[in-house]
Amino acid sequence: MLIVLAVLIGLSTHMVVNCGDEDDPDICAAVIGFSPLRGSLIAFAYEGRGRIALRHGDFRRAIADFDEAIHLNPNRASLYRDRALARRQNGDLERAIADYDEAIAHDPKLAAPYHERGVALAATGDLNRAILSYNTAVRLDPSDARARLDRGLAFLARGQADDARADFEAALALPAGKDVRIREAARAKLAELASAEPLAVPRR
Repeated sequence: MLIVLAVLIGLSTHMVVNCGDEDDPDICAAVIGFSPLRGSLIAFAYEGRGRIALRHGDFRRAIADFDEAIHLNPNRASLYRDRALARRQNGDLERAIADYDEAIAHDPKLAAPYHERGVALAATGDLNRAILSYNTAVRLDPSDARARLDRGLAFLARGQADDARADFEAALALPAGKDVRIREAARAKLAELASAEPLAVPRR
């Protein structure tokens, strides 16, 4: 009897934690409605349904589910980061930045929230703070080609062509993973900078 109970609890826990891996929000909804597990663990089901909504562009639904997940488990950095992305995609940049701040406060050694906060800050026009955020992301993860590209774009927008060129060259040299657009964008920006340089006057 104890073995059967342990197996049932294990299956229920597995379903709670991983329901967002399937592209069916009804699974998460069933877990939320009928699972005997309550408290912080059920936050995984809200998180999973929120991630499904985020993938499908239903940002308000995603934010509402992440709100519930954070209410149940306010100490997980990934929940704030997920809600920040939903808010950023929904156009609420100030609240997105506040959520990235929370994610960083809960896990200051992870590079991604600094990078994503930089993107949100750049979108508001706050290039100085965006570059500071990118700086930390690059320091924590020097191999992130996307962070180099985005910082280069911020430098370029601020008129720092040499710094931008250095970042675009670094982004081109680093492995871009599955996203070939990073290399293409870096190469295009380097070409723009090269075409904008004044031609040397030949000596007579």
